[in-house]
Amino acid sequence: MTLRYAWWGGEPRTLAIKKTIALFEKKYPKIKIKPEFTDYAAFWEKFQTQASGGNPPDVFQNAVGFLRKYDKRGVLMDLKAQADAGNLSLENFRNGVLANGQVEGKQIGIPVGANTMALVIDVKAFERAGVEAKFGWTWDEYFAALQKVQDKLKIAGDTGYFTIMYLYDLYLRQNGKAFFTDTDLGFTEDDLTQWWEDGYKRVKSGLVADPKKIEQVAPKSGLSAGLAASEFTWDNFSIRYEGEGESDYGLAPIPTTDGKDTGQYLGSLMLSAFSGTKHPKEVAQFISFMVHDPEVGKIMGYDRGILATTEQYDAFKPTDPNNKGVSAYEDEVAKAGVLGKITPHPSGADVIESAFLRIGGEIAQGKTKPADGAKALFSEAKAAFAG
Repeated sequence: MTLRYAWWGGEPRTLAIKKTIALFEKKYPKIKIKPEFTDYAAFWEKFQTQASGGNPPDVFQNAVGFLRKYDKRGVLMDLKAQADAGNLSLENFRNGVLANGQVEGKQIGIPVGANTMALVIDVKAFERAGVEAKFGWTWDEYFAALQKVQDKLKIAGDTGYFTIMYLYDLYLRQNGKAFFTDTDLGFTEDDLTQWWEDGYKRVKSGLVADPKKIEQVAPKSGLSAGLAASEFTWDNFSIRYEGEGESDYGLAPIPTTDGKDTGQYLGSLMLSAFSGTKHPKEVAQFISFMVHDPEVGKIMGYDRGILATTEQYDAFKPTDPNNKGVSAYEDEVAKAGVLGKITPHPSGADVIESAFLRIGGEIAQGKTKPADGAKALFSEAKAAFAG
C-alpha cells in the first residue's frame, strides 16, 4: 500500500525528508511513501484544489493558519482516536507545543518543530553603532538604537517590521489584545491605522529601508544585502542570513511595551492527516515515526524549527553556530517566562495574513494611506471569515 506525503520548502528540506522516508520504509516494509513537494504558495494552491476534489494527500505538512479552515471543511482527521488505539504517541512534546495542533478538543495537527518570533540583527552593525539589544528593552529603546545605526552607518535600521502580521500580533498581545479572536480580528481599525502610520513615517525618515530597494534584492533579504541592520522573522528562518550575507548575524530579544512582556509564544509546523484516508492506522504510524524517531530528528535538525519531542530534541546535537544560537535563544525565552499560549487562528487567517503583507507593502511605498489600508484589511477580513 502507498501513502501520499506532501510538504513545502526548499531543497535542503526535501533532501532531508526523503532520507527520513527511506528510514520509515525500512522499518515498515509494507508501506510505501509517495513524496509530493513544492514551494509554500504553490503548495496551498494545489492543496485547496485537492481538498475541494476530495483527493488531498494522506499526510501533509500544515500550519496554524490553515487548521480551522480545513477542519471546518471536514478535511482533517482527529488523530485522538489513533492515539487511543496505540498507533500514535502524544507523549513527550516540549514546552506545551502539542496544544498548537488542537482545535475544539480535537488533535488535528502534530507538531514537528517549534519556533518563535525573533529579531535578527547584523551584529557588526550594532557594534559599530555602539548599541546593544537586551532583554526587556522597549519599542522606544529599539527605535532609538536604530536611529543610532542610521546616524552612524548611513543604513536603515529595519527592513520593514510593520508589514509582518505575526509581529503585530506580539505588539497587540503586549497591549492586552491579540490579532485574532476565535472568530474575528482582535483589534480596531484605529489600532491598525496607528501602527501603519508609525511604520510609514519611519520609511520616510529612512529608519526603515526603502521598499523598492528591498524588492530589488529579493529573494535575498534586505538584512543580508546590507540595506538594514535588523529584521523580525521566525527564529529558525534566521539560518538563511549567514548563507546570504557578508556579516555576522545574531538573534536578539523582541522589544516590549512594559519592559517585560514580549507577547511571544511557540508556533509550529505540523503534520496533519486526511480524514478520508483509506489507511488511518498506517498514517498514524507514519506521523508518530516522523515526530518521535531519534534518527529522523538527527536528519531533520532544526529545518522546521526546534524539534518538538524530547526524543528528537535530545538526539540532535547542533554543532554549527546558527543552530546552537536558535536553540539557545528558545531556551532563553522559555527561561524568561514570557512564552504565552498561541492566539487562535480562525478560518480565513491565511487569506488575512497575505492581505496584511500586501496592504502593508502598498503603505510602505506610499501607494495607500494607512487609514485606507486599515479599512481595506477589515473588509477583506470580513469576506475571508465569511468564506
